[in-house]
Amino acid sequence: MKHPEGDTAAPRFDDTPLARELSDINSRRRVLENTVSPLPAATRVFTVANQKGGVGKTTTTVNLAAALARTGARVLVIDLDPQGNASTALGIEHRSDTVSVYDVIIRDENIADVIQKSPEFGELYCIPATIHLAGAEIELVSMVAREQRLRTSLDTFLSESPEPFHYVFIDCPPSLGLLTINAFVAAHEVLIPIQCEYYALEGLSQLLTNIQLIERHLNPTLIVSTILCTMYDGRTNLAQQVVADVRKHFPDQVLNALIPRSVRISEAPSYGQSVISYDTYSPGSLSYLEAAAEIAHRGAPK
Repeated sequence: MKHPEGDTAAPRFDDTPLARELSDINSRRRVLENTVSPLPAATRVFTVANQKGGVGKTTTTVNLAAALARTGARVLVIDLDPQGNASTALGIEHRSDTVSVYDVIIRDENIADVIQKSPEFGELYCIPATIHLAGAEIELVSMVAREQRLRTSLDTFLSESPEPFHYVFIDCPPSLGLLTINAFVAAHEVLIPIQCEYYALEGLSQLLTNIQLIERHLNPTLIVSTILCTMYDGRTNLAQQVVADVRKHFPDQVLNALIPRSVRISEAPSYGQSVISYDTYSPGSLSYLEAAAEIAHRGAPK
């Protein structure tokens, strides 16, 4: 059929890029709504780490935790970054006088007295970070069992908790100091977000070497179980190549879900929310929901 004003056929709305995107979002939403994520039999403790800054580490921690809590899991986020960004994104109070993870690690405060409930979802909790955590690295140097302070407190808390936690996510600072070592020692699994940009794998080999050293000397159960590609832009050949390279090197660890560059993901923390609650059916939120479902279905490594 010809267009009345010329020979060019009028484009069908359902064949436009916007229509295709809306169709894709609706299809992914329906799949997620019909997906039941299994709960783990034992608590899965993840350290979310990457020595390279700006890869979406805190964003990944917060949104995976919120996504899993949304599906019925009981989830705890431990904010181990002195900047306290995970605490902010989960709507958690973390002023300088707030009892925080600093008090747990340095002053042997019980986690039960520090934990706060996030307003995000019913079963999402957080141990906040405050500015005092910036000095913890120095104070830990002279302490007995300095690498195991967090694990000791966390193991005690989980064993005494009247209701089991299904997931614990520990958000690390972007450096390998005693705080990050405490996180590695406390965890069973490492989740590494990798940015889909040039130099994405830079520093990864050193991170893996450090994890192997910690596994050998401090935590024999530690394993890199999950790698998540973040800030993905499917319009660029570079992003596609990075994903292909990461999947080639780590075929068993890389999730199928890809986290896109998204304005909504970036906006959410300024409202004290995860993108899961800020804009549930945006592409970024759907991607984190898909990643969380994939983690749940894969289960803990054997």
